Amino acid sequence: MTLPLTPERAIALRRMTEADLTEVMQVECEAYAVPWTEGIFRDCLRASYYCLVADRAGRLIGHAVMSVAAGECHILNLCVAPSHQGRGLGRQMLRRVLALARQREADTAFLEVRASNQGAIRLYQAEGFDEIGLRKGYYPSSDPSADPNRDGREDAVLMARAL
Repeated sequence: MTLPLTPERAIALRRMTEADLTEVMQVECEAYAVPWTEGIFRDCLRASYYCLVADRAGRLIGHAVMSVAAGECHILNLCVAPSHQGRGLGRQMLRRVLALARQREADTAFLEVRASNQGAIRLYQAEGFDEIGLRKGYYPSSDPSADPNRDGREDAVLMARAL
């Protein structure tokens, strides 16, 4: 049974600020075995990338980072707190950043996703992304024995869609 959204359950999507970074890092570390660093997020803010947070009752439960240049958008990070996954928040954030990319006149969206992240791959496919390549050993892995031929690195599936 899905509960109706009430003001205390409503999710606000808004621009990320430096003041959000402590909570962003908490979500990032909960969700990923090899998280981005605070410095990476800080650099994205300084570079004027579009950085979004999902705020539920004053608590951050997700974030997204996207760059737009030369008619292309690159979704660099899309993260939902594990306790809130599977409820449509990732799809909601993805649609928001893609809408912004269209407003900024991007005509193509690109992203990389861990080959093992089948839930995210299914989401991206459902939202019109197609696999266009594979980056061998792209991601560091927290499990060095994951693939002994790649020194503990994991492949990335490269995906794209027209906007």
